[in-house]
Amino acid sequence: MILQAATESVSTNLALTQLLDPMYLLQETWLKNAVLPAILVIVFIETGLLFPLLPGDSLLFTGGLLAAQDPPVVSIWVLVPAVTFIAFAGDQCGYWIGRAIGPAIFRKEDTRFFKKSYVTETHEFFEKHGPKTIILARFVPIVRTFMPVLAGVSKMDYRKYVAFDIIGAVLWGGGVTILGYFLGGVAFIRDHVEAIFLLIVFVSILPGIVAVAKKVLNRDAEQPEVIEPELTASTNETTR
Repeated sequence: MILQAATESVSTNLALTQLLDPMYLLQETWLKNAVLPAILVIVFIETGLLFPLLPGDSLLFTGGLLAAQDPPVVSIWVLVPAVTFIAFAGDQCGYWIGRAIGPAIFRKEDTRFFKKSYVTETHEFFEKHGPKTIILARFVPIVRTFMPVLAGVSKMDYRKYVAFDIIGAVLWGGGVTILGYFLGGVAFIRDHVEAIFLLIVFVSILPGIVAVAKKVLNRDAEQPEVIEPELTASTNETTR
């Protein structure tokens, strides 16, 4: 039993590893006969259908790498605009899913883990920080899957959302693919592409993190010390 369970666990981990390896998917499976459709379908599922466990940045990077081969597996002139459009379409799907489930959330009673005020606060956040958030979220796994839904639930201004979603789709969909096309031969970048993007995003939001941390620390420092009434009464009796 133990051996069987261990074997099944190893098989599951191996399957998951292969699922997240775009080079394996696009070169070692039947998808090698349909590289362009495979890339577009995976991008749409990850960005629009709430399924985050798929290769994102590395998939686009690998697509660019395959387009740079001689002969190219897929044309870079077709891949870049197609991926950009699908990345935009996927986020639009996620946004409207959020708009669709938003009313049901507002009708739901407050619970220990959910309060309607959370949605209101999310709306205020998107109205204030939404543009930058939408663009940066593209480069963070899992976050890029659910950010459009949150924007839809909070009913972020749609025209503003579309404008910055286009920018995000171009920078992520087109930019990462082009990066793979020109730098796919650099082993370090190829092997650490997602970590590099996470570092860039972290550096981008670091000033905001510092500002929030300072605000929290200052708020805690300004809170007056509260003396318990019972302790004060006890002290008075001892003095008498």
